[in-house]
Amino acid sequence: MSEALDFLVKLLDLETIEVNTYRGIQPEEERQRVFGGQVAAQALMAAGRTVESGYVHSLHSYFLRPGDPNIPILYEVDRIRDGKSFTTRRVVAVQHGRAIYNMQASFHTEEISLEHQFPMPEVPAPETIPTILERIKNENGVIDEWFRRPHPIEQRFIGELPWSPHRSKEPHQKIWIRADGTLNDDRLLHACVATYASDMSLFDAILAPHSIRWDDGKFMGASLDHCMWFHRDFRADEWLLYDMDSPIAHGARGLARGFLYDQRGRLVVSMVQEGLTRVL
Repeated sequence: MSEALDFLVKLLDLETIEVNTYRGIQPEEERQRVFGGQVAAQALMAAGRTVESGYVHSLHSYFLRPGDPNIPILYEVDRIRDGKSFTTRRVVAVQHGRAIYNMQASFHTEEISLEHQFPMPEVPAPETIPTILERIKNENGVIDEWFRRPHPIEQRFIGELPWSPHRSKEPHQKIWIRADGTLNDDRLLHACVATYASDMSLFDAILAPHSIRWDDGKFMGASLDHCMWFHRDFRADEWLLYDMDSPIAHGARGLARGFLYDQRGRLVVSMVQEGLTRVL
């Protein structure tokens, strides 16, 4: 396990403060706000810690306020329902006495029933695609400090990089992703790591058709909500194809969809996110 992935696992190992209340630590970052994938992953872990049977099958969540990266986050879990097949939890993430994020998550005891899925897109194998550092070095010659840092999730972009001037500008993106190391067999941990990774690239599909730069001071973007459906058991430390598209952007909001396939071609996770796309 890389140091970056080891630290992500520690971020997800929440401290129990009281019954139904957990505290999550923060990485030492220069970000102005907390990374949304981190909050979602920690909230899911808090919910899962209170569930005795079943596995997460869906989460629906809203980002309410920017998180403060300089203080811990409290996660308050409401045990809404414990049923025979389904268990429901509501989680509120709190900083400075105010909610910054809320999530409703549902857990299901597995059953056997109808079966069908979209076929996995035909793409090059991840081993045949250069790493993101190799690609940036070959294309630009200079690697930005952020990319030189160790990251817990390895990404291999299929096609042009999302910020490349040579990209097609179609609202689509495909990436191979996996945790940078080996995780234990805890199914909840793999779901949380996938939740963390799911917020890393989904917004890029919304921006793909547009000539927008995050750092030019003329654009404000942020995740507004994030929904996920976990269809099958999977491992986040094995390659997953992240297939993304954006059906629409309108009214300062853009919508993106994502699908995670394992290398056997099984659709394991689906997700939808709406983001703020405000031009200043």
